[in-house]
Amino acid sequence: MTYSREELDWIEAEWALHLHGRQAFLSREDFAQVQAWDKAGVPAELLVHALATFFERRAKRPRPKGFLALAHVDKDVTKAMKLRESLVRAGPAAPAAGWKGVREPLATNPRALAAFEAWAGLKAASPGPDSPGFLDHFDREREAFRGLVELAAEALGPAAEELKAGLRTRLAEAELAEGGALWKRAWNHHWGRLVCEAWGIPQ
Repeated sequence: MTYSREELDWIEAEWALHLHGRQAFLSREDFAQVQAWDKAGVPAELLVHALATFFERRAKRPRPKGFLALAHVDKDVTKAMKLRESLVRAGPAAPAAGWKGVREPLATNPRALAAFEAWAGLKAASPGPDSPGFLDHFDREREAFRGLVELAAEALGPAAEELKAGLRTRLAEAELAEGGALWKRAWNHHWGRLVCEAWGIPQ
């Protein structure tokens, strides 16, 4: 696996986003860490999820560390990779059970449940990063997730606009040009997370 230029820009933008633009560029050591994850077959999307997990945990600490480096996120990346591997071993039934925690009225929406099961099944059956069909499978997985997010966002009604406004503000703070390829990628990722969190959909 080799990250594309767009994926590298996305990772850098996410780092800046979580730091509120205070470190717009990755250091030499940070880039070396990204290369190590790339060599280990860590998908860019999984890495971005791990970044979010790390900063969510950091925000809960009374006195978080002032100095930050990407190496601090390695434990979260490792956990995310292990979780993905365990889901593959468990099969589609395990992640599908997570729908039990979803809030109403989405929980009893048959179309949303079917979309979740389709995405969860693809996620659980994901081949290894070194497999020939990995990228095609990953594209199908992302497409299934987008379908789920669309249904869940529609069910939010007017509340969706408030979430969108907040997300636009965050991306503007990270100095991402609205409408650009990088902005769209960051938008899709964070919008999916926000919608899932609003309904309690496990990711």
